[in-house]
Amino acid sequence: MTTKEKGFSTSAIHHGFEELEQHGSLIPPIYMTSTYAFKNVEQGAARFSGEEPGHFYSRISNPTVEILETRFAKLEKAEACVAFASGMGAITSVLWTLLQSGDEILIDKTMYACTFAFMQHGLTKFGINVTQVDMTNLDDLAKALLSKPKLIFFETPTNPNMRLIDIKLVNAIAKEQNTLVIVDNTYATPYLCNPIELGADIVVHSATKYISGHGDVIAGLAVGSHETMQRVRLEGLKDMTGAVMTPLTAHQLMRGLKTLNLRMQKHCENTSIIASHLATHPLVEFVYYPGDTNNPYHLLASEQMRGFGGMLAFTLKSKSKNKLQTGIQMMNQLKMIRLAVSLGDAETLIQHPASMVHSACSPEERQKQGIDDGLVRLSIGLENVEDIWNDLKQALDKAGN
Repeated sequence: MTTKEKGFSTSAIHHGFEELEQHGSLIPPIYMTSTYAFKNVEQGAARFSGEEPGHFYSRISNPTVEILETRFAKLEKAEACVAFASGMGAITSVLWTLLQSGDEILIDKTMYACTFAFMQHGLTKFGINVTQVDMTNLDDLAKALLSKPKLIFFETPTNPNMRLIDIKLVNAIAKEQNTLVIVDNTYATPYLCNPIELGADIVVHSATKYISGHGDVIAGLAVGSHETMQRVRLEGLKDMTGAVMTPLTAHQLMRGLKTLNLRMQKHCENTSIIASHLATHPLVEFVYYPGDTNNPYHLLASEQMRGFGGMLAFTLKSKSKNKLQTGIQMMNQLKMIRLAVSLGDAETLIQHPASMVHSACSPEERQKQGIDDGLVRLSIGLENVEDIWNDLKQALDKAGN
C-alpha cells in the first residue's frame, strides 16, 4: 500500500492491518485473551505506566479491538477511537469521563429513549444539570449557552422523528463558550457524514446498527482527539463502566465495515423510493424523510450529508379510530417486514416509538421531544424495493378499510 490517501472503501477494508506481519493472514486474528505476558518486570511496569505502548489486560486494550479502533478512527476522520460493549456503553463512558457534579450538559429536545433516560434520570442523580433545548433554533441555543455548560450532546438525524441539526453552526456557537460538542452519528454513519470535520469534538455510535449491518452484535464506538480518547479509555471505560468490547465483536464489526459503503448506498436508494411511495398513499398523513425536497431539513441534509440515509418515519390519517390504533392495525398486517426495535440491518424493520423504544418516556416527555403517539419508525433494509413496498401497501390498504 502506498502513502497516498486512500478512499473510504479501501480504508474500511485495509487500514490498520498488515497481513504479512500476521503470518500472511488475510483477516485480522481474533485474540481471545484476557491478559498478556511481559518479557520482564521492567516491561510490565513500563506498559502499566504508559511509558511503553502495548497490551497488558483486555479490559483496557486488545490487538483485535485495536485494529477496529484504528480503522474506524480513519473512517470518521478522527485522531483516535475507543470501542465499547454497546452504544450506551460508549455514551456513558464518555460522559462519566468528562462530567462531574455541578456541571451542566445541554441536550437536544429529541433523542434515543435510553440516552434520554440516562441524561434525565441518571446524570441528574449525581448533581449534573441537564437542560433540554431545541438545537434547530440557534437563538435558543445561544441563550442556553450563556450559562457556559460543559458540553452539548445531540443526534442528527434524530431518533425517531428525523430532525436535522446543523453541526457546523452549533459548533461555532458552542466554541464561543468553550463548550464541547458531542454528536451521535449512528443514523448517518461515517459514510454519509463526518461530524469531526464539521467541528464536533467527539462522535459516538451504536455500532449495533449500520456499522455491523447484520443484527448479530451489540457494540459502541467513540472517536475524538488522542488525549480525550485516552482519558475515556482509562477513566470511563476501565474504571467506571467496564463496557469492554470482546475481540469476536470487533472481528464482526470489521466484517461489517467492508460492505458499509455498498450497504448504505442501497439503504439510501431503497429509502428514497419507499418515501416517495408512502407520500402518495391515502392513509399516510406525513412522511419524515430529509430526502424529500419539501422537507424543512432537506437543504441542510444536502449540505451536511452525502446521502439521505436509510431511516424514515411517518404518521397515518384516521377517521373512525385514533392514529395509534390505525398504526397498530397496519403493523400487525405486515408479512415480510419485521416488527423490531433496532435499525440498520439487512432486514426492513418497523416499530412504534410511543409504545416501544420511547415508552420509557412519559407522554409529556414524548410530546416535548416532538414524538407523536401515531409516529411509526421504519428502517429500510436491503430487500428488493418492490417487495418492501408491496408489503407496506397491502398493510396500509387493510388498515385503511
